This record gives sequence, structure tokens and C-alpha cells, in this order.
Amino acid sequence: MLALVRSQMGLWSGLLAAACVDRVTGAPLAACNPAYHYQALVLQVGEYTAVDPVPTYGCVVFPANASADSAEYLLVPQATTETPDLMATFKLAGAAPVTAAAAMAALVQEAPLPPAERFHYQLRELERTRAYSSIAGAATARPQAVPPLPARIQVGEQRTFNVLSSINSIFATYARVTATVQSAGQHIAIYVDDDVPPNGLTTADLDGLRDVFDQQLYPADTAAFGRESDIDNNGLVIVLMTNVVNKLVSAADCQATGYVAGFFFGADIDPSTRGINAFNDAEIFYTMVADPDSTLGTCRHDITQVKQVVPGTLVHEFQHMISYNQHVLIGKSSPEVLWLNEAMSHYAEELGGRTFLPGDSASFCNYVSGDLRNAASYFTAPGSHPLVDTSGIGGLAERGVGWLFVRYLADRFAQDTTLAAQNEVTRTLVPTKLTGTANVAHMTGAPFATTVGEWALANWVSDLPGFTAPKALKYEKWAFRSAYPVLKARCGTSLPSSFPSSFPLVATAAAGPSINLAGTMVSGSGAAYQRALQGPGADPFNLLFSDATGARLRSTVSPRLNVLRIR
Repeated sequence: MLALVRSQMGLWSGLLAAACVDRVTGAPLAACNPAYHYQALVLQVGEYTAVDPVPTYGCVVFPANASADSAEYLLVPQATTETPDLMATFKLAGAAPVTAAAAMAALVQEAPLPPAERFHYQLRELERTRAYSSIAGAATARPQAVPPLPARIQVGEQRTFNVLSSINSIFATYARVTATVQSAGQHIAIYVDDDVPPNGLTTADLDGLRDVFDQQLYPADTAAFGRESDIDNNGLVIVLMTNVVNKLVSAADCQATGYVAGFFFGADIDPSTRGINAFNDAEIFYTMVADPDSTLGTCRHDITQVKQVVPGTLVHEFQHMISYNQHVLIGKSSPEVLWLNEAMSHYAEELGGRTFLPGDSASFCNYVSGDLRNAASYFTAPGSHPLVDTSGIGGLAERGVGWLFVRYLADRFAQDTTLAAQNEVTRTLVPTKLTGTANVAHMTGAPFATTVGEWALANWVSDLPGFTAPKALKYEKWAFRSAYPVLKARCGTSLPSSFPSSFPLVATAAAGPSINLAGTMVSGSGAAYQRALQGPGADPFNLLFSDATGARLRSTVSPRLNVLRIR
């Protein structure tokens, strides 16, 4: 079929009568040939489809507008490939012919990650490959008997841990840290480095972190993703607050590009590392400590900042821990791929924030502002940031597009709008041997290309004023056009100055025949957003969806032109 991905409503009115190709030379055409007879793409208001341009050489015909009102279409070129990090140029043109040339499909060339992002990427990559022998001492260390632990960790108990302490040497070193339990609850035990800088968190502060995790974050994560492991048989997740995390980045890097707030490392619970000196044989998170006087020689972190940042870090990293248990320890399979794993953890941050509603909008802001900021980075340049991004977890914009996609999946495929129904969706994605796009397709029951195309349209039309979006094109929990100005006003100084005050995704408008849109398409993401306008009684118009030079798009990027009639 010419439209391989389509809604139940939107469909072609007929097949193209002839391929858009020169009958003499067989070469791709630079524009649709008006001498050929094409059947038009007929859509009613609210109907949508996804056009595969490969078999038609990109020729798309829109019918005459017989209505007394203007017609309007939303057009979203997209690379729906399931291959990570593919990129292709595209052009969407009304009539202007261009010179044909060879099409391009290449790997996305991303900017180098800053140190903190590189560290998290290396953690997830080591988990994916389970190449834990690359850590110093792990390959040659003899298994040792793990000392018996008490049935229940008690305040005041002391223990020595191994903590990854290098970013630049791919985990060639780790530090020995002695720490003491300062707070313990129903699900969490907080150890604090015995060499912690002065003037840090008080016992009351630590008990507050404990209570938030026990009463809000733990229930939110386990309801949405499943249960963690308990290899040390103590019924608790350990949090080690240590100076080593603060010192993972230099003062200069911390000021310029950010810091590591905390992390989880799958090697600590992996069966293959049990009893090896380099690992801790426990469900454990590592977090930064308060350092209000910059005693450690890196970024200053005051008490207020640590109390704001660490809970969001815990709910994020806890998803990674649960996912590793469900995929590797229980499922006996590979960890979830990087992009979907990270997307689920950012969704977990949002879930943590929602446990404070209604009433505590300040705490809600602390948890969700990062996701909204990252999404804004994607919305500003969607053609530059892949969704399917397995060469790494990408930068902030890639984290934003991943969060948007998981948020959409939870809204789109839940039986109703309740949190319980949405949790059923995300729980389906975790306890499975499937990963990445195959995992998504299994959960949705639809090809990945279908789902990702509907999501691309939903990003712009979900809350479009004056338009009632079909259920498949809606977010249920967010209305982004109002969310950005509301959060900008409500969250105040807790937001970075770069946080936008309005919805940053823009769809340019032009009369159909004069459309001239070009750019890049990257794996999974919507490349750009274009509104095609057609006046009352206006003639039919043609569009050529091609590469930037007018040549036929390559099938390797699975190109689609998503078309929705808005008016």
C-alpha cells in the first residue's frame, strides 16, 4: 500500500496512477510531473494519515478545496526508522524544481557530552554490555565471602563501600568510603560519608529525605515499574551520600556544564559480580553531599539545593534499579536500551512530582521543571534530536524527547485517565525480555512507525485551540501551551532563566503551493512542523517530499509524511 501507516479514518482515495519517475531515463524527478494523473489525498477535518514517499517518489497531491471555508493541514516529515541515530536530509516543496542528486542516510553526529552526562552514559553502557571487568580490580579480584548483614539496618551502623570515582578513565578507579547510617525507614537506609564536609544536612533533613522516599517515591516507582531486587536480604534500598560523587566533576566543569547529583550502577546487583571486591552486593544509590563552604574544591552545594535535587535523583535512579532487576535478574535477558531506559526514569521524575499534588506546587516544580526544560530543547529543534538514540543517552534535548514519548504512551494506551491505568501501561514495558522499539511495539500492539507518527502529530495538536484532537493524538496529563507560562509564573526562582515562557514548538504556515521546507530527519523524531493553507475554492496542489536536493528518499530511514487535516 502507498500509505503504509494510517489512521482508521484517514486514507487515500485511490492509488497513484503512475510512479513519479522519468519514463525515459528512470531517474528520480525533481518535482511531481503534472503530466501524470495522481489521485488526491482526501481527508476530512480530524482525519490523518502517514504517507510513505518511497514508492511514489515523494509526490503527494492535495485536492481542490470545494468548501466556502479555508482548509488547513498539518504536515510533519519524520524518519520512523528503528535503527538508532540515522539521519537524512529532507525537502518539502510545493512546485519549485531542483537538481536531483544521491540521497543521504548517515549517522547523527552529536556534540560531545559534558562530563556529567558522559558519566551516566558510561554507566548505562556498561550495564548494557555487562563488561564489568573493565573496572580496575574486577577482572582479577578473587570472589570473597560477603560479610553477613543484619536483618535490619540500624542507625549508627558503619560500613565500608567501593564507589566509582572516575569519569575520564572509563571507571579505571574506585574509592573506598566508610560511612555510617544516619537515618533508616521502611524502604531506605541513608549512609553518610564519615568525612562529609561541615555544616551539611541535619538529622531532621535526612529523616525528611527518608520519609519522602518511603511514603511517596517508593510507592510511585514500584506501582509504575515493578519491584526492586533484594540480594542482600535486608529489605532496604541503601543511599550512600558521599564526597566521591561531588568530586566526579571539576569545579570548572561543574560551573560550565553541570554536576553529578547521584547514580545507580547495575554491577552492584548483577549476579556475575557477586562477591567481587569492586562491587557492593547491595541495592544502592550514590548521591552528592551538601558542601555549603566548597570544602571539597568543586561546586558549592548548599543544604536547600541538596534537599531539592536528591529526591528527584532517587526516584529517577530507582527506575533504573527496578528495570535492571526486572530485565536482568528476573528476566535473564539484556538491560533495557539506553534511550527507553532513560526516558522511563525521566517519566519517574514526573510521577514523583505528582505525588505532591494537589497542594504543594513548589515541590511539584522541583521534580517536573527539568523534564519540561528538556522537552523545550527538543521542541525548539526537533529535527536535530533523535528519539531512538542508542549510541548514547544524548543530551538534555534527547532526554526531553524520550520523556515526551513515554508520557504519550502512558496517556495514549491507558484504559482511562487514572494513574492506576497509566501504571498498567508502564509496568508492561518493564518485566519483559524485549527492549527498545520492539518493546514499544509489543506493548502497543501496533508497528513502532504507527505509534511514533501519531505521537509526532500529538506534540502540536493535542491542545490546539479550536481543534478537538482525536484520542490517539492527545496527551491527557499535559496541555503544553498553557503549562509553560503557568510553570514559568508559578515556579519562579526554582527555574533556570532559559526556561521558556511559552510553548516552543512552532509550525510555520504557508499556502500549499508555496511551501518550501527543508532540514534533517533523525531516528524517531518529528523533523519539522508545517501548516499548509488552502483558501476557499482553491485549486489542487502538489507537494514533493524528497531529500534536500529533490532526490528520492531512501527506505533505510523509513520516511513518512504525517498529514492531519485541521480545518
